[in-house]
Amino acid sequence: MNAEPKATLSLRERAAVWAADLKRRAQPLARRAWRKTTVWSLRAMARSRVLLHAASRDRRVWVGAAAGLGLTAATGFTWWQSCGFDTCPSVAELREWRPSTGDRLVAHDGELLGMIDPVRRIPVALEKIPEHVREAFIAVEDKRFRQHNGIDVRGVVRAAVHNVAAGGVREGASTITMQLARNAFLTESVRGWKRKALEVRYTALIESALSKDEILQLYLNKIFFGYRSYGVAAAADFYYGKTLDQLTLADSAMLAAIPKAPSSANPLSNPTRALQRRDYVLLRMRDEGYITPAEYTEAVRTPDRAAPHEPKLEMSAPYLAEMVRQEALARLGEKALTAGYRVTTTVTSSLQRDADFAVRAGLEEYDRRHGYRGAEAHIELEGPDAITPAAALEGREQVASLLPALVLAADRREATLRLADGSEAVLPLKAMAWARPYLKASARGAAPTAASQVLARGDIVRIQLDAEGAWRLAQIPAAQAALVALDPEDGAIRALVGGYQFNRSKFNRAVQSNRQPGSSFKPFLYSAALERGFTPASVVNDAPVEFPDPSRPGGVWRPQNDNGRFYGPMKLRQALVQSRNLVSVRLLDTIGIGYAREYITRFGLPLESLPNNMSLALGTASAAPLVMARGYAVFANGGYRIEPYVVADVHDSEGRTIYAAKPPRVCRECTQRLAEG
Repeated sequence: MNAEPKATLSLRERAAVWAADLKRRAQPLARRAWRKTTVWSLRAMARSRVLLHAASRDRRVWVGAAAGLGLTAATGFTWWQSCGFDTCPSVAELREWRPSTGDRLVAHDGELLGMIDPVRRIPVALEKIPEHVREAFIAVEDKRFRQHNGIDVRGVVRAAVHNVAAGGVREGASTITMQLARNAFLTESVRGWKRKALEVRYTALIESALSKDEILQLYLNKIFFGYRSYGVAAAADFYYGKTLDQLTLADSAMLAAIPKAPSSANPLSNPTRALQRRDYVLLRMRDEGYITPAEYTEAVRTPDRAAPHEPKLEMSAPYLAEMVRQEALARLGEKALTAGYRVTTTVTSSLQRDADFAVRAGLEEYDRRHGYRGAEAHIELEGPDAITPAAALEGREQVASLLPALVLAADRREATLRLADGSEAVLPLKAMAWARPYLKASARGAAPTAASQVLARGDIVRIQLDAEGAWRLAQIPAAQAALVALDPEDGAIRALVGGYQFNRSKFNRAVQSNRQPGSSFKPFLYSAALERGFTPASVVNDAPVEFPDPSRPGGVWRPQNDNGRFYGPMKLRQALVQSRNLVSVRLLDTIGIGYAREYITRFGLPLESLPNNMSLALGTASAAPLVMARGYAVFANGGYRIEPYVVADVHDSEGRTIYAAKPPRVCRECTQRLAEG
């Protein structure tokens, strides 16, 4: 069999193949030569430190020339190995760089709900950055920033000599431009000599394309400051809660001190080390002539006031904010985390506040009705194992409106407690009158007759302000609840609460908790019966009934009414009002389970959540509160099934519309069969 003819390569293609083969063959030899040259050059520079003063002028020239030749060879190899002469990326993208910022979640009326914010960024133009802020960074990071061309040869030689003499890395030589190149183009996956080679190459590209002011502006907007803060403006906002023009000289020096070790030596994680670094920055500013000795002395004496400053939310709706974050990711992909979108939700801020209050107040009242469970903890305030009051409350955070407190004393009339901020609160006996032991659903223990019967010195408990502004005893509710409010006209979610507090439980019960709806399910069944020919005046017998059930003792299921009584024949509308179980069971038996299940899916309940047995009449289906709200919206809007939604629209940082919800609205003039379509 004849071999297939080889494809004919063009002259350009053959040249490319030849060049690639040459590079592949030459790389091992060049790498060895580069290593030897670099080592020899560093040794020569180290020796020159000793010989420069003793040697003749000619010898110093030869040593310097040899070191320079070695560095030139190493730099040439670095240039070639990094990305060649025509394949390096363009720095045009840096000129057009737009920093990634998190999305803002706002209510329908504009109030801030939260941030989809993996990073903090506040882009700022160089002219908006005060002079003393710029000078602080230049003084400590790159004092010859405006004299060199990206690579400070004098700095490299000085650092290399010091490091070789010290036997390890003691001094760096990265310039501001080199740090920008590293942050802009390199990832952690590139390491070792190749990473340094690329850094040098990209530094040259940046210096050739951008001015010094452009480089400094990009650097100050991209550098990392810890705690997900990128850029000096974001760092000023997070650590000091200030804009750049509000920063003091000491503040500016502290910010310039952070990038050297942003995670381990910032003023929050290691204030002592950060303060030492800040004072060093101030010293460099003084030595470079940026500040006077008097300004230096005053700034060094200034205590640091750094503290975390999170964005202030105008309204808290964390469960709903998490829903929006997940939907934004599903619709927009990963760019939803960094593109700086403004996501407008369907939530109404006043309704959301009312929903939060209703859920928390309801749970707290329910919990009080079920008795006092005792102190959260007890500590010894005397003896060898004694703990100070301040230490006793350390790490115990406020939960909703419930504050942790330590009981200092309790007698017959009142109890004295210490709060985490050091203040004291006095609880009279009436403020803990609810603290009775729970016996059963219809009975509680005796009310306390003395504060000391409820509280003891060393107890750690919760207290809160009541409606009149007086302190009262409280406890974190053991039960949970959820609430959903939506517009039945189009399905817009106006308020949503998924639990007592998001930080304690992120499980969103409004959408994730499938519970048995019980009697609230009966209207769906009655609707199916009406469709089958029943009317509100139809009479159904409220009397005992039995059904075969092999799983039960005796093989018979005998459903009961809640109070165990029977009322005989009664109209359908009365049975619904009184929630008679036996009427519901007889209705289901009459219309058939199969038909009832199919019909109820028209309200938005999934078929698999509806049990295929007679217990369906008693509400043994599984449905989340949002599903039930969707089903009840059909009754409210005249028979239309709606789709709940929470994202109204999305705009980019320029104000352009990226997404706008267009839900179908109820047509009041149309003819519509119940829950159909």
